[in-house]
Amino acid sequence: MGTVLDYLKEYGDLSFREKPMTEVDSLALCQLSYLKFDGLVPGMEEEGETVALKSLAERPDYDKLFGDTRYEKANRALMQGMLSGKRFGDLKLGNYVNQVEKQCEMQFSAVTCLLDDGTAYVAYRGTDESIVGWKEDFNMAFLTPVPGQEHSVAYLNRVAGSLDCPLYVGGHSKGGNLAVYSAMKCSPQVQERIRKVYSLDGPGFRPEVLRAGEYERIAGRVVKILPHSSLVGMLFEQDMRFEVVESKTFGLAQHDLYTWRVKEDHLVRADDIYQRRKQMDHALNQWILSLDEEQLHTFVDTLYQVVSASQAEDLIEFRADWKKSMDGMLAAIRKVDPKTRQVLKEIIAALFEIAGAQMRPEFNRDQHRDRPETGR
Repeated sequence: MGTVLDYLKEYGDLSFREKPMTEVDSLALCQLSYLKFDGLVPGMEEEGETVALKSLAERPDYDKLFGDTRYEKANRALMQGMLSGKRFGDLKLGNYVNQVEKQCEMQFSAVTCLLDDGTAYVAYRGTDESIVGWKEDFNMAFLTPVPGQEHSVAYLNRVAGSLDCPLYVGGHSKGGNLAVYSAMKCSPQVQERIRKVYSLDGPGFRPEVLRAGEYERIAGRVVKILPHSSLVGMLFEQDMRFEVVESKTFGLAQHDLYTWRVKEDHLVRADDIYQRRKQMDHALNQWILSLDEEQLHTFVDTLYQVVSASQAEDLIEFRADWKKSMDGMLAAIRKVDPKTRQVLKEIIAALFEIAGAQMRPEFNRDQHRDRPETGR
């Protein structure tokens, strides 16, 4: 068994005409959307213009693509794997958008990929390394729609209006949520052209969103895939069907698409979410849904204030000096009530783990030292 990088070696010489879209292709395109295409791929204002993926390798500023140093090595390998075969070698990219707006707490990025079989894949980037992006994720707990969701609908409608072809829509993490949301809310004419919607470990929706009934119109085309130790994808997981896949790593690091196991042309299925993880996810969801709107606002604002106490602008900084980040947050946490403090610590520990820092044991020791305070 291998990963998406092995898939590219084995099937990279088959065009999409010869071998139609697979779930592993979708994974590759969702991961591709994380690359920094700013200044390299035409934007929405250059409607109709595209650039060949292979032409990017000839650019003197090619290295800009790999600005997220957390995944630089793997992203370079992905790009090389795509460029080395005809399956993705002739891929064309356009309609690139990348917006990070602190004032309205929004991080939104998307790119449209034109495939050689005459279809298009609309890929929404998940939460990037910006702290603002994570705040928008937290906002999903109480606010629907968040700005990124509204932008995703407008994006899909506009892109589809400039194309005359079948569509795939997908994303990883928050990008998966945006993919499903945009497919639910887009115009009926666009919705008819969507073949499949891929949500790779993407969070679900608050119950009232699903009760509106729009999800049912696309439910049969949604492919939601989670690793067997999922946290992000199990947030607000209510009535959406999902499949579980194996990962070569453990814990919340399984959120990383490069860890998902691939055999031949498909992801390796697992039986279910780990029972302990499922219980923890259920407890978190029940706790969130038990709060009223004012309590949720207070909690999410407190969480953001605590994360902001790290003084990091993004997760790269957050991870690079994790001791400083942790010290700042622990000091901020001590100022909140005991029950909220415990939930905050669990979420922040998860954030550290997803960011890739290897300090959870020390964080837990600090958490243990704080416990006597909770009885005061």
